[in-house]
Amino acid sequence: MTLDLTFTARDIADTRFAISPLGEVVASVRVVKDPNAHPLLRPWAKQVHRRLQDVDWRLLSDLVPVPTIAIAGFTCTPPSTSLPDLELELATMRGAADRVRSDLDEIPGPRTKRVQALYDDPERGLDRLAQEVETYWAAAMAPYWPRIRSLLEGEILYRAKLLAEGGAQRMLADLDQAVTWEDGTLRIKHRYASGVRSLRGLGLLLVPCVFVAPRVFSVTTPPYQPTVRYAPRGIATLWERRELEPPEALAAVLGRTRARLLAELDQPASTRDLAQRAGLSEPGVNQHLTALRKAGLCSAHRTGRYVLYARTEIAEALLR
Repeated sequence: MTLDLTFTARDIADTRFAISPLGEVVASVRVVKDPNAHPLLRPWAKQVHRRLQDVDWRLLSDLVPVPTIAIAGFTCTPPSTSLPDLELELATMRGAADRVRSDLDEIPGPRTKRVQALYDDPERGLDRLAQEVETYWAAAMAPYWPRIRSLLEGEILYRAKLLAEGGAQRMLADLDQAVTWEDGTLRIKHRYASGVRSLRGLGLLLVPCVFVAPRVFSVTTPPYQPTVRYAPRGIATLWERRELEPPEALAAVLGRTRARLLAELDQPASTRDLAQRAGLSEPGVNQHLTALRKAGLCSAHRTGRYVLYARTEIAEALLR
């Protein structure tokens, strides 16, 4: 099946990019529920599965069925700014109570009891959904977000370079294997949608999204901004376990042990994990992590019984 998005000159001029933390959450639910269908993302799913056992995310899970034919638009409204944080997107979602019923009416199949409760009382249901997203984010997404965001920002910079080199045609030509551009039309190979859709003079919002891989998701129905969520380049590198030696210059400033611990945080890890990797005592690792946190180089994420440490964006930049 093929979905054709037709562009006017105004649509091309108004095409923009954005990153969506909430969109990543919603798309990632599919991966947790069916990791075997997402080989590039399976390492992440394996890491977070145990931690999510302590989290109540049943309504969120119900709203993202597998196989995924359609997802209600209010769960991840196309972002209005290029770099929204999760708090802003959740505020937008909470303000979408007037669209809950019409969006759910478009979703095929029976509703679970939790989704029906959301349908009956949208405001209360959206509050519950937002709370579930926040706890899910803390357990499954926040420790990985600096690295994910860095990849997404790199993708947008890459697309901006292509736009400067060859215009919209060059930028869109290799967006995804399922996407082609020809004569003012973006053609998407789609599992469940087909036909020709106008962008309605609103332009196209392009959202690179790690957890949609290997698919392309689209939004074309009013009142939402026409949107295409696609997988950025380099997803496989996000979960690689790399043996990293910290740069000598960084080790000279921080000390070799602290620089080594930062290098070991190429994946979020607990104090015990870091102690085993680095051959240090747990109290010693705790002392170093406290200093790194105070310096803004790592962050701690507690979910239930687990505390994971992750590099911040500043640390990622220093190690690069």
